[in-house]
Amino acid sequence: MTDVSRRGLLTGTVALGGAAGLGLVGTSARVASAEELTSRVRTAGKGGAGGSGAIGPDDPRYADLVLRGQNRLFSSSPDQIRVPRSTEDVVRAVEDAVKSGKRIAARGGGHCFEDFVDNPQVKMLVDMSQLNDVSWDERHGAFSIGAGATLDEVYDALYYGWGVTVPGGGCLSVGVGGHFCGGGYGPLSRVHGSVVDHLYGLEIVVVDKSGRARPIIATREKSDPNRDLWWAHTGAGGGNYGVITRYLMRSQGASGNDPTKALPRPPATLLSNLVLWSWPAVTKESFTRSLTNYFSWYAKNSAPGSPYASLYSPFLIPPSAADGFLLSTQLDGTLPNAKKLLKAFNDAMVEGLSPAPFVSETFEGPFLNITRARSIAESMSPTRGKFKAAYLRKPYTTSQIETIHTHLTDPDYRNKDSTLLFVPYGGQVNTVDPAATATAQRSSFMKMVLSTSWTDSTQDNNEIGWAQNFYKDLYTETGGVPVPNDANEGSYINYPDADLADPKWNTSGVPWHTLYYKGNYPRLQRIKARFDPRDVFRHSLSIELPD
Repeated sequence: MTDVSRRGLLTGTVALGGAAGLGLVGTSARVASAEELTSRVRTAGKGGAGGSGAIGPDDPRYADLVLRGQNRLFSSSPDQIRVPRSTEDVVRAVEDAVKSGKRIAARGGGHCFEDFVDNPQVKMLVDMSQLNDVSWDERHGAFSIGAGATLDEVYDALYYGWGVTVPGGGCLSVGVGGHFCGGGYGPLSRVHGSVVDHLYGLEIVVVDKSGRARPIIATREKSDPNRDLWWAHTGAGGGNYGVITRYLMRSQGASGNDPTKALPRPPATLLSNLVLWSWPAVTKESFTRSLTNYFSWYAKNSAPGSPYASLYSPFLIPPSAADGFLLSTQLDGTLPNAKKLLKAFNDAMVEGLSPAPFVSETFEGPFLNITRARSIAESMSPTRGKFKAAYLRKPYTTSQIETIHTHLTDPDYRNKDSTLLFVPYGGQVNTVDPAATATAQRSSFMKMVLSTSWTDSTQDNNEIGWAQNFYKDLYTETGGVPVPNDANEGSYINYPDADLADPKWNTSGVPWHTLYYKGNYPRLQRIKARFDPRDVFRHSLSIELPD
């Protein structure tokens, strides 16, 4: 995601939604009660099976582990790193951090956009990458997914093993640890909803008032005394309440113990094609028409159950210093009129444009093959990056589109690796009550992500300033941020942006937590007070303890 324009425009691949891995992850293949887990922790020997020993700066593994973060704008040098291989190891690491007074953070896929993990104040880093098991848990009738797994590992295991999937993002190297609990979404969300709509439960290591670390299993069952903790992880992101060790995934309404029926089945085949614009041929008027076509179409075709629900076409627009911009579309190829639907969409995108953009031929292939072909190439190196985001309830106004054009065609801004990305949303996502999960944004039809990517640290102020001013001007009528109203629905916590808490950039008078959580924030605070009363798990946008 940090380099989406370069990768997408050169290869025709797309970084799809839900990229932010906030870092609190892990796994345990065997299901156990909190009491059983705690007992095992108390009797286990120091170091366990080799996963909880401290790795210090003199260890050759240290540098590799520190550099797993994808955003080089941030860095850290923790006193020690732990690489747990069990829930017991995680409990031991958390308890050691509390006893020694070390600030703790955990890393999954390393895709956090802010300094939640790579922060100089973090003195114990828990790298959860080895806790990546995906298995069927008969006790809960749900899939147990280690929160250290990446989306690539999860998609492989679920699809090849049982023919099912989760409606997660398309950046396959993202860790599920932060992606799932932050309200992850992706190409199948308009059909199957957010990932959290399929979250049955989770296992998480928390710290009580005395400083004692313990594992808890929290589920959506109404009789579960820890149900609030499950609810908090249906959209509040990682790093707020504890270290998640695994997720239990089962769709609402699924019952029995048949894993092939516990989660959605993806389309057997996908159609895919590109629509390509050449910047030199694009005028201000044709740019406005292009975005108007796109917004208008999705505003009309994002109702739950729409025949176009499986049509997913992120719009990637780099600055005019690049050669052009594109739409990358996929559609369920098993629909009886799939090719007709795709052609109608492409016709709507180029309507009224002269010269018309180039529409590529349509490719058809099996689900996982096409999903991989459309994902980011994982060999690309990490870069420095700044990200800003928003939910759209209505299309941008003509004035806002002209503001976008002004910033993207600024002759003094020549970074081809920056991108304005629009990602289709809505559909089945919007059938859920905003209070039923912590994901409060349930009436939007699209997400926006503004990103800039660079490697030279001397350009930090220029690149960050470009993104900040672009965003401020885009939302100038609402104090520089997407204040929830009839047109906006705030922002997405998995694309965190610390500027939303800075009165220099947020002059709306609406606090950052309202932009991310709307009316759900007070409940999240009460849950914080119950399960993390010492505020052990914190970062620049973490849930705050009640006053």
